[in-house]
Amino acid sequence: MARRASKASPSKGRSFGRVLVLADGDKVAVDELLDHMDPWLRERATSVNVERDLYAYDEQSPAARKKRERPDLVVVLGGDGAILAAVRAFHETPVPTIGINFGRVGFLASVEASQWREALEEVQRGRAIVEKRMRLAVELHGAKTVTAVALNDAVVTRGAFQGMLSIALKVGGHWVTNYRADGLVVATPSGSTAYSMAAGGPILAPSMQAFSVSPVSPQALSHRPLVVDGAETLELHVTRASGLTTLVVDGQGFFPMHEGDFVRVKRHPVPYPLLSRPGFDPYTRLRERLGWRGSIEPDVFPDDDQPPKRREVDPGHGGVL
Repeated sequence: MARRASKASPSKGRSFGRVLVLADGDKVAVDELLDHMDPWLRERATSVNVERDLYAYDEQSPAARKKRERPDLVVVLGGDGAILAAVRAFHETPVPTIGINFGRVGFLASVEASQWREALEEVQRGRAIVEKRMRLAVELHGAKTVTAVALNDAVVTRGAFQGMLSIALKVGGHWVTNYRADGLVVATPSGSTAYSMAAGGPILAPSMQAFSVSPVSPQALSHRPLVVDGAETLELHVTRASGLTTLVVDGQGFFPMHEGDFVRVKRHPVPYPLLSRPGFDPYTRLRERLGWRGSIEPDVFPDDDQPPKRREVDPGHGGVL
């Protein structure tokens, strides 16, 4: 259930302007945090609007979307799926968005729930880092043309009860190869830690302008993931399909495909501005989210800011000091 926007005068420092809070209301912890965050924001923003069902907000009709007042900041309470829904809701006019993580992983929703106040204070002071995330412009060419925008990925996949697909990949108009696989994933750097990673694709730094192309369970062992320059245009042609085939956009948009259809993918001209905390680098995020220890010898690299511990040999005993 949505709350009406309230008008308030900022009490201290810089105003947030118009703030929209999109919450995954199915999570009990989200409601508990809102009880603290809502009054805190209303003291510091010119207006605050809280939507407790962000997925319903995303699914509003085009006419309803046109009536929306464009916020200056979007705060998302949820996991990465919630971030994707928020980004899709503002795909035409991107708004700086910060995610408070209530999910299991949280590559896009990068702020821990316990740190929400510190993170929003950094946004208010203009200290937050703007990560300009590359997006995909996706076109499905079949019986009719369908267009979509993706922050994470576009996937051509087979149905659950059919044989493998045959998909021809073209890059810049040049044929690359024909995959026989369960599907093919084209991912942005943001999406490289999602389905693409699960399919064995490479992890790309968020600042890169590139695509990763990863087959899902390919029949040929020689078919490996590719990294393609973001300036290229990709085409995925379904040359053979024994049944249901689907284009899946960000795991939230589903479009049926047929043999002979193709998908054209290129870099969207407008990146999406996700906000993160100052000093929070993507490699820290990877270590924390994926549980990397970094070394089987934890004393060798005790701290990012310290040089490796020097090992010295005791000549009298032949041991390591």
